[in-house]
Amino acid sequence: MHQPLPISDRLRFREYKETDASSLLAVFSDPYARRFYPEHSKPEKLAAWIEWNKENYALHGFGLWVIEVASSGRFAGDAGLTLQSVEGGRLLEIGYHVHPELRGQGLASEAARACLSWAFAHTEHELVCCVVDPENTASVRVAEKLHRFKRTFQGRTKEMFLFYTTRAAWDGET
Repeated sequence: MHQPLPISDRLRFREYKETDASSLLAVFSDPYARRFYPEHSKPEKLAAWIEWNKENYALHGFGLWVIEVASSGRFAGDAGLTLQSVEGGRLLEIGYHVHPELRGQGLASEAARACLSWAFAHTEHELVCCVVDPENTASVRVAEKLHRFKRTFQGRTKEMFLFYTTRAAWDGET
């Protein structure tokens, strides 16, 4: 049985379908997104992205979900939870990617906040994080608003930021 999806005021969350590939291409095709996801302009990479998320839904009960503008149904991007390798462990990470035409409206922050709330309500994880390239200033701003703590760590190829919130800190806020 599927768990409920995250909830937010302006966004609707749903699972990916294969037919979302062309909409997803628009999210990753602009020059800013290509700096951080250079392979995501290839159709086979987008198909693999969607399949990976579908596998995550089946395996873990979560993944990156499509986000749509609730008032119009417009594809806005994706946001959700994945397990990421960080310093030899597996951490629950919030990811978010918003269509270039919709950036700067607080949608990534709203989606990420809904995912953080969902993670603590529907998983047993004691820590939820965002792994962010320090050069991705837009993503850094979202993660700074979302999380209580920040440190750096050595990623696969460079030093990265790790923003995170513990369950204890979250329970103290809510």
